[in-house]
Amino acid sequence: MVRLDRITTRGGDGGETSLGEGTRVPKDAPRIEAIGAVDEANAALGVLRAQLDGKSQAEALVARMQNDLFDLGADLCVPLSAEEGGRPRLRLTDAPLARLEAETEALRASQPPLSSFILPGGTPAAAQAHMARTILRRAERRVVALAHQETLNPSLVRYLNRASDALFVLSRTLNAGADIPWRPGGAD
Repeated sequence: MVRLDRITTRGGDGGETSLGEGTRVPKDAPRIEAIGAVDEANAALGVLRAQLDGKSQAEALVARMQNDLFDLGADLCVPLSAEEGGRPRLRLTDAPLARLEAETEALRASQPPLSSFILPGGTPAAAQAHMARTILRRAERRVVALAHQETLNPSLVRYLNRASDALFVLSRTLNAGADIPWRPGGAD
């Protein structure tokens, strides 16, 4: 487990931060941008979770996604090259991905098919699910950009892609059939 005795360390005052294995990098490095985007997505899920009742299937799904995103961030904070000769690190596997796909499909199966794109909105919780979905897409883009520069665990991008899909499906569940259809050109 992690033990945090101090929060304010002043170690980042010069514009650098440490990766999980101790390497110092600039705070605007692509890896830190990716970690930050994942953290922002997790915070957006926290806002969504606060709007749910604490016992629902939706809340349980969001809680698991938050934990998975923390694992994903832990994976990101230690480059794969750091494992050579070192201790094994937490790496996201495809098991959470498989669980998320199954949960998403179970939700989707109870929904009517879409006949239009839908606009983000509806209930406050559905609107927050859409917001979290778009923030997850940004995190996915940041991780993809990092993957163009460095070798990453391929499960990371797959999970982020499925997580945003899950939030789209969850938003429809939270709207209980009252999705807002897109009307091209504002046509009625």
